[in-house]
Amino acid sequence: MEGSWRGVLAALVVVAGLPASGSNNQIIEGPRNTTVLVGEEAHFNCTISQGWRLIMWALNGTVVLSITPKEPIITSDRFTSASYEEEGGNFISEMIIHDVKFSDAGRIKCSLQSSDSEGSAFLSVQVVGKLLTPSDSLVVIEDEPCNVTCRAVGWTPLPDLCWEIGAAASHSSYHSVAEPDDPRSALSVLALTPQGNGTLTCVAKMKGLQVQDSLTINLTVVPPPSGSIDTAGTALPTWAIVLLAVSLSLLFILIIVLIIIFCCCCVSRKQEKESSYQSEIRKSPNVTANKETLEPKFRSGNENYGYSLDEQRTQQPASLPPEPQDISVPQPQSSGQAQQGPDHHQPGPTSRPQVTLCMAGPKQVRNVTLV
Repeated sequence: MEGSWRGVLAALVVVAGLPASGSNNQIIEGPRNTTVLVGEEAHFNCTISQGWRLIMWALNGTVVLSITPKEPIITSDRFTSASYEEEGGNFISEMIIHDVKFSDAGRIKCSLQSSDSEGSAFLSVQVVGKLLTPSDSLVVIEDEPCNVTCRAVGWTPLPDLCWEIGAAASHSSYHSVAEPDDPRSALSVLALTPQGNGTLTCVAKMKGLQVQDSLTINLTVVPPPSGSIDTAGTALPTWAIVLLAVSLSLLFILIIVLIIIFCCCCVSRKQEKESSYQSEIRKSPNVTANKETLEPKFRSGNENYGYSLDEQRTQQPASLPPEPQDISVPQPQSSGQAQQGPDHHQPGPTSRPQVTLCMAGPKQVRNVTLV
């Protein structure tokens, strides 16, 4: 810092001791805009006519280098000068900035002492950052879409990111965006459908300079697992996927409607059965009452005593008569007694010897016929 102040004081002393002559000197061609990377050198030339006394170089309004016809006045080792003479007597003064820093970016001015003539240019300083990827090798499945990312960190300005694909692929596309949280970083995403092994190279190109950086990723493609449904060329187009989704939705709605209709039918049938059952229950007391009214009619019928079931008689086995316990046979009487018989007894028209037998007869069945 003390050296820079000493340089400034020295330049002021030189300027104060110079004569006021040479006011007709002028700058024929001033410096040009220059873009350099951090750490490199920046060169600026200024062409001046003959008769000059003092040339001053300023960076962002601060004099960093002064040149006299005898020798330059150097205030910092980072700022040096070189001089050339053209045919015709013109003088070329060159200022060299060594180890350019990012803070050196700005306006460069070349001016003459005791002259309004000046020339200016701009110094642009760019910073090369780093390229980052999740891994330097990637294993993917054949014919299955995948994404590969690449981040550019610490670049000023942001570079243009692109991809160099050194592998067989059925589809590839990429896009790059600046990260909102870091204005010096950018992200590039590569969408790829690989079909073979190879390499993927992320390339960052600086704007304004023929400078670029790259990072290579080794790509390994493996066949799909056994039993996988998806094979090459079987992917459905977008319109087919949309149509399939709509059809499935309509089918689902139709199934719900059918289920609702079926439930309604079942409920209505159940209600009809319940109503018919209740009506039958209501009719049953009437039937009972009708039966009770018919019973007196059955009781008031006439009995047919002469009807007997022959079938029942034939089906029932004839029972043998039991042995007679008491058989009485009248003894023959004399004629006198026989003549007296009529006086005491009056037998019926058929007077025969009577034999009393106890026999069980067949059961008589009486049927009732309603008239």
